[in-house]
Amino acid sequence: MIRVFAVLVALWGSSLQAETMKLAVTTSFHNSGLSEVLLPAIKADIGLDVQLLVVGTGQALRLGQAGDVDAILVHSKSAEEAFIADGYGPYRREIMYNDFVFIGPQDDPAGVSKSGNAIDVLTRIFSASSRFVSRGDESGTHQKELALWADADLDPNEFGRWYNAVGAGMGASLNTASGLNAYIMSDRASWLNFGNKGALSLLYSGDPVLFNQYAYLPVSSTRHAHVNVDASEALEAWMTSAAAQKLIDGYTINGETLFIFNAKPD
Repeated sequence: MIRVFAVLVALWGSSLQAETMKLAVTTSFHNSGLSEVLLPAIKADIGLDVQLLVVGTGQALRLGQAGDVDAILVHSKSAEEAFIADGYGPYRREIMYNDFVFIGPQDDPAGVSKSGNAIDVLTRIFSASSRFVSRGDESGTHQKELALWADADLDPNEFGRWYNAVGAGMGASLNTASGLNAYIMSDRASWLNFGNKGALSLLYSGDPVLFNQYAYLPVSSTRHAHVNVDASEALEAWMTSAAAQKLIDGYTINGETLFIFNAKPD
């Protein structure tokens, strides 16, 4: 903790040039619009210029493994734990959460809005062979979707042309779903900030299994000596601070909260 505060003071006191670091983040975090709120505050508060690499969780973890970034902010706990177990990062720190939701045509041909749980949602879509868009990009959202299909004893590899794996980020996938008038699973924040909703609506949410935790993982300086440890620690200290909590909890669209801060103090 003493080291972190020393780093914060050093960064804050630097007026000649902002310290820089690279942070890999998920497309869902970026599409939510929250980064546009946080990054200016981070630079103003601690003099840190955070350069974002916006990718899916799978690619973010690979960037961390290669030492191409100083830290990552992602949302797939099992993949994060494997990253730590393999020595690519020292730990994961939970920062905030929201939830996954199911979006679909307003006329809801599969009856998703009548579902009792998330597995029922997918079973109804499968039974109706209703068009469904999957991110298909190894992101945290895609991994969660695949886990839900597995829980429903269904295999996307055996699906017909109604299932569309697009290999794209959250915003692009939502655009595809809007164009096809198809079902899709999205994080709530990206959906609320999405401007091309067309004839789509939020049809199902609320199952506890759709909980969506975001965590911060520093990249190991033991594996990659060039990693900017001071900047990574400074960002972590700010992301878990009262200032971050106020901005994260206060970020709303049309009165709806997009993320809930749940970082625990050291």
